[in-house]
Amino acid sequence: MTSLDTRSRLLAAALSALAGFVDAIGFLGTGGFFVSFMSGNSTRLAVGVARNAAFAATALALVAAFVAGVMIAALIGQRAGPRRAPVVLLLVTALLALAAILAPLAPPLATFAVVAVAMGAINMILDGALDGKGDVRLGVTYMTGTLVRIGQRLATALSGGDRWAWAPFLLLWLGLVAGAITGALTFGWLGLGTLWIATGAAALMTLIVLRHPLTAPETR
Repeated sequence: MTSLDTRSRLLAAALSALAGFVDAIGFLGTGGFFVSFMSGNSTRLAVGVARNAAFAATALALVAAFVAGVMIAALIGQRAGPRRAPVVLLLVTALLALAAILAPLAPPLATFAVVAVAMGAINMILDGALDGKGDVRLGVTYMTGTLVRIGQRLATALSGGDRWAWAPFLLLWLGLVAGAITGALTFGWLGLGTLWIATGAAALMTLIVLRHPLTAPETR
């Protein structure tokens, strides 16, 4: 996050907000499972193995869909080269649109498995996707590592180091929380139709990145 320019940091926060928005919809639409937070689904899988096979199967399906999304986006990104970010964003937009179309027609698990594929893919958009190595150093759908970095950077600030290095990571976390709050509120009004809002947000970000290409991060 600290190696990104300001525009890329804002996009990271926006992607995190989209992930939180969609995760709240998934949590409410599936009755307690996640479409972007796979640590939570891994715990649901483990508890399900011990107590409820159906829960375990649902969690496993969502985890598998998420991993598939990462893999598909990585393969597409390898071919897209420097245009990897807008191409992967277009993929995310198309997947969210497909989920929105499926929502009134298919079982919830089918709909949200497609969303989980999108949320796996979204992690390949930023600095890991731009550094030429394909390694994800910045996940926008999971925040445990981000919170650890906030704590580390705060300790550095208190020890006389950079006073504000923690702020970009806080922005990322706040983006996810704000997105999740908005998603939960909107779901109460529109139900699964809320997925169309997520699709529109992803499409808008795609257009912005096409118009203003991202700068590759500094190598640290």
